[in-house]
Amino acid sequence: MDFLPATTLTFSPLLAFALLLLVGALGGYLAHLTRWIPSITGFMAVGFLIGPSGLGLLDKHTLADARILVDIALALILYRLGTSLDLRFIRQHKALVLTSLAEASVTFIACFFVLHWLEFSPVLSALISAILISSSPAVLLHVAHETGAKGPVTETAKTLVAMNNCWSFLVFAAVIPALLLDQQAGLSQVILQPLYLLLGSACLGVLIGVLLHFLCVRTQTAAQYKMALVIGSLMLTLALAQQLQLSALFAPLLVGITVRSLERGPLVSELNFGAAFELFFIVLFVFAGAKLQLSALWQFGLVIVSLVTVRTAVKTLMLWLAGTVQRQSARASAATGMLLVPMAGLAIGLAQTSSGLSSEHAAVISAVVLGAVTLFETIGPPLAAFAFRFAGEAGQAHEEQPIAPASLSQPDSWSAPGPVVQMHWRGNVSGSADTQAADVAAIITDTDLIAGASINAVSPASKTTKLSRLFKWRRSGV
Repeated sequence: MDFLPATTLTFSPLLAFALLLLVGALGGYLAHLTRWIPSITGFMAVGFLIGPSGLGLLDKHTLADARILVDIALALILYRLGTSLDLRFIRQHKALVLTSLAEASVTFIACFFVLHWLEFSPVLSALISAILISSSPAVLLHVAHETGAKGPVTETAKTLVAMNNCWSFLVFAAVIPALLLDQQAGLSQVILQPLYLLLGSACLGVLIGVLLHFLCVRTQTAAQYKMALVIGSLMLTLALAQQLQLSALFAPLLVGITVRSLERGPLVSELNFGAAFELFFIVLFVFAGAKLQLSALWQFGLVIVSLVTVRTAVKTLMLWLAGTVQRQSARASAATGMLLVPMAGLAIGLAQTSSGLSSEHAAVISAVVLGAVTLFETIGPPLAAFAFRFAGEAGQAHEEQPIAPASLSQPDSWSAPGPVVQMHWRGNVSGSADTQAADVAAIITDTDLIAGASINAVSPASKTTKLSRLFKWRRSGV
C-alpha cells in the first residue's frame, strides 16, 4: 500500500489559495445580493468565518505560510497604484502635493496627540501615527471598478492615495531611529538601518522600473508579452526585497511610479490586467478577514475607536478645506477625502515591520493597527461606494462604450461591388413652388448593410451604423 499517502491532508499554501478563492467568491456573491454591501465586505466576512476567530479552518500557521500570496497581491495593487502617479504631472500641479502633505501632516499630529493623551509613549505614538497616514489602494481600485466610477475625483483620489502611502513610509522610516534608541541600539544601527530600508527599497524599485521600461520599449511590437514582463518584474522585485530585507511594499510602488514617469506614451502603465486581477483582491481581503481578532478590539477598544474617528474626520475635513481654498466643488472635495479613509495593506505591512524591529512593542502595535484596520475595512468599502455616488462619478465608466469596427475582416469601403439597394426619402422642400417633394437616394451596397448589422451585433449600445450615418448626411444636404 505504498501508493497511499503517508499522512493526512494538511493546509499547504496551494490548498489555502484554493480555499481563499472559493469562499471569497461565495462571499462576494452573497454581498452582491444586497445592493448596499460592497463585495469587499463579503470577502472579509467569509474570511473571518473560516479564520482562527471563526471556524478555524485556517489556523495561524496556515495563514503565515500563505503570506506570500498576500505579498504578491499587494505588490500588484501597489504597482497599479504607482502607475497613477506621474512625477511630471506632480511637478505641474504643486497645489496637489501641498494638499497631500498638509493632510498627511495633520493626520499624523492628530493621531499622535490622541495616542499620547491615552498614555502611550511618544515613540509608540509616533510609530502608530506614521502607519495611520497610509490609505488603502486596494479598496479604492476595487470599489471604483465595482461601481464603474470614473472622473476627476477618482483620478485625484488615486494620486492622493499613492502620495499618502509614500508619506507614510517616509515618516515611518524617520521614526525608526527613535524606536532603536528606545531599545538602546548602537549608533551605527540607529543611523544606517533606516537609511538602508528607505534608500535600498527606493533604489530597488527605481532600478526594476527602469529595467521594465527598457524591456517594454525594446519589445513594444509584441504587445502580448507586456503582461509577462510586468508580472515577472514585480516578482523579481518582491523576491529581491525579501532576500535583501527591504520593503516589499514600498519597492513595487516605486516600480509603478518610475514606469509611469519614464513613459512618453501609453506603453506599460495603461496595461489592463483583466478579470484575473480580481483574484488577487479576493485573496487579499479574505486573508485580511481571516486575520481579524475581536480580542484586540475589546482590549484596545477606546484607543481604536478614538483613532478611527479622529483619522476619518481629519482626512475628510482637510480635503474639504483644501477644496474650499482652491475654490473647487465642496461635494467633490469631501468625496475625495472620504476615499482616503480606508486603510489596509500598507498599514498591515508596516505593522509587521515594526514588530520585527521591536519585540517589546510588537503586541501593542499589532493590536492597535490591526484593530483599526478591522474597523476601516468594515466601514471603508461602503464609505468609498457612497463617496463615488456623492461625487456623481459612479457608473460613468460604464456609459462610455467604444463603437466596434464595421467589419472585423475587411476594410471599410464605400465602393465595394455588389447589388445596389436604393432608399428614398420624401419631404417638403422649401424655396421652390414647382417642387413639392424631393427624392434623396442613399446608395448602399449589400456589403455595407452586412457591415452595419455587424456593428449592432458587436456593440448593442451603439445606434450608429453606416446606413444611419449616410441617411443623416443625405438628409442634411437637401
